[in-house]
Amino acid sequence: MKETYQKWYSPTLGRDIEMLVFGHWGYPILLFPTSMGRYYQNKDFGLTDSVRGFVEAGKIKLYSIDGIDKDSWYAKHLAPSVRAHNHAVYDRFLNDELVPAIRSEAHVDKIGVAGCSFGGYHALNFAFKHPDKVAYMFSMSGAFDVRSFLEGYSDDTVYFNNPVDFMQHEEAWKFNHMKIVLGTSEWDICLNDNIRMANILRARGIHHWLDIRGWESHDWPLWNRMFPEYISQMGL
Repeated sequence: MKETYQKWYSPTLGRDIEMLVFGHWGYPILLFPTSMGRYYQNKDFGLTDSVRGFVEAGKIKLYSIDGIDKDSWYAKHLAPSVRAHNHAVYDRFLNDELVPAIRSEAHVDKIGVAGCSFGGYHALNFAFKHPDKVAYMFSMSGAFDVRSFLEGYSDDTVYFNNPVDFMQHEEAWKFNHMKIVLGTSEWDICLNDNIRMANILRARGIHHWLDIRGWESHDWPLWNRMFPEYISQMGL
């Protein structure tokens, strides 16, 4: 499986950003790490290898990006308003720099996004904030309420990056082109988060699949089984 390391300076973030790209051609999937994870985490824990067949066949191309959780939601040394601001800057980097570059390279209007655990939050939040740029959203054991990181603080930046809030007022037509998968399991610590998000989507008339597996825990073996199944249903 072809693997390429990329590092470049992001003007939006004001720092270097790193990424691993897997594959030579195929539909682009932007892959987020879990809480405070790095760009190589999805490789190290087998998620990229779980879809090796699709990558080597040229059906998909994976872009495993770095996160900045240590400077945003998990940055307990910073004021809550600064944590939220820093995440908003990361979102602008994705929307204004990275995703346009991926769309141009792949010659597509929309991409796929995916992630496990807190990476599922990143995938879902980006997809729901920018539905014009996303056709597939695969969240595996995601948690979607960032208020738990903020000691009761709230502002507009928090609201518009907290899907359990802003999605309660969205319109279905913006999202019903999108394949939305919420993957979880009976023993998943994020089971209730996924049921809650599914209920919000259902109330808004937004098509989605809440995939609740059997007695499996919140960990990589579950996600490594989910991911290739979700990719296989893209119809590529």
